Amino acid sequence: MRFLDQVQAAMRKNNSLLCVGLDPLPEKFPAHIQALEQPILEFNRFIIDATADLVCAYKPQAAHYHARGAEEELAQTIEYIKDNYPDIPVILDSKRGDIGSTADQYATEAFARYGADAITVNPYMGIDTIAPFTRYEDKGTIILCRTSNPGAAAIQNLKVGDDFLYEVIARKAKEEWNDHNNLLLVVGATNPEELKRIRTLTGDMTFLVPGLGAQGGDVEATVKNGLNHQGEGIIVNSSRGILYAGNDENFAEAARAAAIELRDQVNQYR
Repeated sequence: MRFLDQVQAAMRKNNSLLCVGLDPLPEKFPAHIQALEQPILEFNRFIIDATADLVCAYKPQAAHYHARGAEEELAQTIEYIKDNYPDIPVILDSKRGDIGSTADQYATEAFARYGADAITVNPYMGIDTIAPFTRYEDKGTIILCRTSNPGAAAIQNLKVGDDFLYEVIARKAKEEWNDHNNLLLVVGATNPEELKRIRTLTGDMTFLVPGLGAQGGDVEATVKNGLNHQGEGIIVNSSRGILYAGNDENFAEAARAAAIELRDQVNQYR
């Protein structure tokens, strides 16, 4: 199944636009998890089991694994989702951006080595860095457009003629780069008016929307400005606000409660 079809099916099955980011910080794990031989994998398993009926995707952030030499636990985490919850797609958040043969290797890493269903990509180097990913027609390629970090506007809001740079990226993604209809955009929840503008420019494209929860994005404005004509089209990500909602032996139950709360807040405005 193509990624966009898979994520839409999960949205409808679970009545959810929520994506849980699997960004492990072992120092925040409960003590009994830290003591295990594979603490990252075990922590992730608890979170996944507690939330799998509440989400439309999971999104492991690659740097959180690479920094700790935990690539095998990343692979095992994705394998665990595939084996136990095959209807839930996995987005590998690695923001790759390079050209030619190097981009080919990054695509192989994401889709062949790790078995991810989609990947985040930096479009700064143009179509050269995007095409090696979009050639995998059943996979999703999610390009950075207007991100949620505070410093983003210094670059992404530069004027290019009459447009902002993020608008140029949105138009190119819609009109030039999406030959296989498997491109998505990263559009942060911290800039709801710009989210609205990008929705106008791109029609019914699907967005990965970080910035709710710990980053403080407005749920109502995000949903109302981001939804497409089908009442979907946004994959709303939360990581820290769900993963670390609790820090004792009941951490998975606390994560589930936080996920329910955010899912329901999003659904309230659909």
